[in-house]
Amino acid sequence: MTDRPLNVLFLCTGNSCRSSLAEQLLNHLGQGRFVGYSAGSTPTGRVNPHAVLALQRRGVDPEELTSKSWNEFGATDATVMDIVITVCDNARGEVCPIWPGHPVSAHWGLSDPADFKGNDAEVAAVFDATLNQLERLIGGLLELPEDKRIREGLEQLRKELTPGEA
Repeated sequence: MTDRPLNVLFLCTGNSCRSSLAEQLLNHLGQGRFVGYSAGSTPTGRVNPHAVLALQRRGVDPEELTSKSWNEFGATDATVMDIVITVCDNARGEVCPIWPGHPVSAHWGLSDPADFKGNDAEVAAVFDATLNQLERLIGGLLELPEDKRIREGLEQLRKELTPGEA
């Protein structure tokens, strides 16, 4: 294991809201210990404008966000992920690519704020609530020990999940 930041890939179907919010929030709060990425099984091609506004309200820069396919993270030359987290139940049930490096996986089932219908203030409140949920969940990642125990734990899990591989 190296001393590089832990790479975390957030997945949802469209890669326009929840996974995009999680990516930028982790990059904002991760203090160089984590690098967030996001992707979708059937990306919409654009980040939801309400997600962009929610990040801006929180003081998080949304400029780097793009809606992209999870296939680019399954390529043999892709950045190796340490953790892959699905943030919607649809993506959890889909057949994902084989991720290089055999990352640890987790599921955070969040409702899609893009499905909510209401006036601008109500929609903003729903996106802010989703961001609050993600901040609490990401806070758990940030509380992991800063020493090598987390890396060693992830490496041990990889070995257990992929017996016979070095």
